[in-house]
Amino acid sequence: MDTYRGNTPAGVLVIEPMGNAGRFLVEAAHQLGISLYAATHKDIYDTYPAWLSGALTDVCFTDLADTGRALADMKAFCLSRPVTAVGVCWELLSHLAAPLAAMLNLPGNDPLVAQAPRNKIVMAEAFHTAGVPAPRWAPARDAEHAHRVAASHGLGWPLVVKPAEQGGSWGVRVVDGPDQLTDAVHAAQQFARALPHGLPLDRRVLIQEYVPGDEYSADTVVVGGVPYPLPVVRKDTTPGRYRIETGHTCPAGIPPSLLRRIQHTAARAALAVGIRNGIAHTELKLTPRAVDPVVIETGARLPGGNICELVEAATGISEAAAYLQAIAGQIPDTAPTRQQAAAIRFVLAPHAGTLQDIRIPPTPGTRHELHLTPGQYVNGPADSSARLAHIIATATHSAEAARLAEQAAARTIVKVS
Repeated sequence: MDTYRGNTPAGVLVIEPMGNAGRFLVEAAHQLGISLYAATHKDIYDTYPAWLSGALTDVCFTDLADTGRALADMKAFCLSRPVTAVGVCWELLSHLAAPLAAMLNLPGNDPLVAQAPRNKIVMAEAFHTAGVPAPRWAPARDAEHAHRVAASHGLGWPLVVKPAEQGGSWGVRVVDGPDQLTDAVHAAQQFARALPHGLPLDRRVLIQEYVPGDEYSADTVVVGGVPYPLPVVRKDTTPGRYRIETGHTCPAGIPPSLLRRIQHTAARAALAVGIRNGIAHTELKLTPRAVDPVVIETGARLPGGNICELVEAATGISEAAAYLQAIAGQIPDTAPTRQQAAAIRFVLAPHAGTLQDIRIPPTPGTRHELHLTPGQYVNGPADSSARLAHIIATATHSAEAARLAEQAAARTIVKVS
């Protein structure tokens, strides 16, 4: 990036950089010569790993659960430092980033629809207004209301029940019939606040038509309202009640014409929820009878699930660098610099308990990283918190990369008490 405000390097305020995408932002900022600032709570900052706290030029300590206070604190902080862009790692904080950028007269997303990328009910309304192909849906206040909605809206069975506001597949269930609906709604409504900041959450649930088909994700960088598509990634999940991500593969291994349709539909979804200078991570499905890909949801953030690492391994594109360029209003670098394939597979806990042992045998063409170590408690396989490790494989073709990653995952030994 260029230098701003005299000879002072450009600075980016990241509202809570602790998260899966945080380390990719740190790496990209270092490569681009950008100073990183953070906004967080002092108690949260004290838990930062050294690689993150050591990468920050300065920190704005505030209460992100108090919107008015947080915006005032962050505005004063930015005005006294060379901050030229505002970003986030979590979509649940997009309602702070958009108005803050507007207050500072910096590039940002549309503050008038800042709730759309973080609230699935508002998002569904935005998709409907913009004509984005998406599943049929209805909001519900509680279990009794959900039963009436399911009976009156003709959504059919199975249904998907989701919290209006949450991420990481937390509280999401596929419901086969009315007898499972009450429990699914209660599971979706268990989250009153989002950790670690205690952000208050909309307790409503989204009742969504179940769409069968293969799953993909497509990220879109947007600058000045102009979308720049990033590589399409194939997504694998568990079957059954909980659809937890088990892995991703890039390239997605689909014909170019279909790939372009996915990218175009993802771009429409990003613009529909107000992305103007930033990035959107969009999840879609393809059904045999669909004219267009169907958008399941989108978020105003870099992807989780180590997709940044996956895409860079396969194509050389740094999504984090493209995001930093976009929030500064600059044309992003989205051209591939290599043509390889990469696949990631997650090692999931078989059930909740204490991790006793995990051993991933070396496999040529792969590398791995542990998320937890023996002695730590792990949740059961209901959402992304059940991940114990991930394995990344690289190869010439997608099928080979997927085979290598799956082979390493199959040979992994896990013991949970």
